[in-house]
Amino acid sequence: MQAYWKEINILLEKVAEQENENIENASKLIAERIKNGGILQLFGCGHSHLLAQEAYYRAGGLVPVAPINIEPLMLHKGALTSSSNEKDPTLIGQYKDQVSFEPNDILIVISTSGRNPAPIDMAFLGKEAGILVISLQSLSYRNQEGRHASGKRLEEVVDIVLNTYVPVGDGLLSNKGLQYGPASTVVGAALLNALICQVIEEISKESEELPVFKSANLSDSQFHNETMLKKYRNRIDFT
Repeated sequence: MQAYWKEINILLEKVAEQENENIENASKLIAERIKNGGILQLFGCGHSHLLAQEAYYRAGGLVPVAPINIEPLMLHKGALTSSSNEKDPTLIGQYKDQVSFEPNDILIVISTSGRNPAPIDMAFLGKEAGILVISLQSLSYRNQEGRHASGKRLEEVVDIVLNTYVPVGDGLLSNKGLQYGPASTVVGAALLNALICQVIEEISKESEELPVFKSANLSDSQFHNETMLKKYRNRIDFT
């Protein structure tokens, strides 16, 4: 147990130090687009989709955030099914009509390896729409050959890369030839929330009203949250 705490903290400190400039640059671009009516959309497959859900309707988080939910890529439809579909070069095309980007939107594509077709295809959709596309991935995998028909990996498609530095194989510990102690969800969530916090800081420089949810467990939250929901219901399904 102590070994995992030690290694995950080392990795978190590394990401905080190494990605600080990328977070600051990305947050400025995201804040500007949100002020101009855009929303932040997040996409991931399997466990990466958990991070897309993490930022959605989140107490203390940004209101204009929406996950892109393509069910065959989500774990509740089956782990093997999700894993297989992430590698399917035709799947995103089949669900293209369910994805809607407007000019000031931002897309964050979450994929630890950055090599499978579905995340790369989603990044291409964002680029085709002319919006800002960011990846949250581990560049430790950059020597792993991409599986996309274009020959490209995710970092070659997006505008900005946020690097989690998660080791190949995900596990921070090893025993009897096996890695264990996965890091990608913990580090990914920390990096994503650090980015969102910085976006809120950027918005606060020019606005008195911050698009942030209060916890529903606070007695004064209902009016505030309803006001926020009304502002973005035309773009985001909060039902």
